[in-house]
Amino acid sequence: MDMRVNLAGVELKNPVMEASGTFGSGMEYAEFVDLNRLGAVVTKGVASVPWPGNPTPRIAETCGGMLNAIGLQNPGVDVLARRDIPFLKQYDTKIVVNVCGKTEEDYLQVVERLADEPVDMLEINISCPNVKEGGIAFGQDPKAVERITKACKAHARQPVIMKLSPNVTDITVMAKAAEAGGADVISLINTLTGMKIDVNKRTFALANKTGGLSGPAIKPVAVRMVYEAANAVSIPIIGMGGIRTGEDALEFILAGAAAVAVGTANFRNPYATLDVVNGIETYMRDHKIDHIRSLIGAVK
Repeated sequence: MDMRVNLAGVELKNPVMEASGTFGSGMEYAEFVDLNRLGAVVTKGVASVPWPGNPTPRIAETCGGMLNAIGLQNPGVDVLARRDIPFLKQYDTKIVVNVCGKTEEDYLQVVERLADEPVDMLEINISCPNVKEGGIAFGQDPKAVERITKACKAHARQPVIMKLSPNVTDITVMAKAAEAGGADVISLINTLTGMKIDVNKRTFALANKTGGLSGPAIKPVAVRMVYEAANAVSIPIIGMGGIRTGEDALEFILAGAAAVAVGTANFRNPYATLDVVNGIETYMRDHKIDHIRSLIGAVK
């Protein structure tokens, strides 16, 4: 039974990783999860300088999920290079660094800083607000998607994953723009914009008013978008959005994802990533599937 998958020349022992921002950089979960069993570990989003994030409250529970408006709080790329990358290098897993920024220059500073670091791939979070374009996310404008992808590819030494926002009219337009810009891989979906109001306090549950909705509630939307993107581009896709079990992950794989990322489930169950790995293994054994490649995009 072979669970290996290839993402732009990077071979993962299995298709399972965690979604950025739900696992720190692995340190917080290492006592629960054997990181050697994951195909890759994705770091929390990192910027060129430390970001303080948004004011509190910035997390709210919802039916079937949660809202977060953390604001990409992070200690900056220098701390990541000094502390987190050496920690992850102790394990037999691939390292994916998630990169965020508020301007194109912000992204490129991080990409260039990581050029000589021993990381396997870069995931570019284009759901960040573009401060030079009035705050609209890079990922909501196909021209901006193509431009930022081209710029990152021109400066990156590692394969580049573009993480797409679902807060768009047509995900295939954004997927094609990333592919046109030279993306090696795309990952989707990031969180859906949502809101919760505290009726007793008569105020917003989040200080930011809106936040990113994640968890099981968004899975059907995520599976649909992965399917649409997989049928629009020829580059590999990492699917995510509400995955808790091996069965959830297999939905994404059958829809066309070459790999999957487990996000919000980690907060409820710190063993969620291993549950997904074990669930896929069991399914392959029960259905006598020799190689996971035969499942990718099998549902048309």
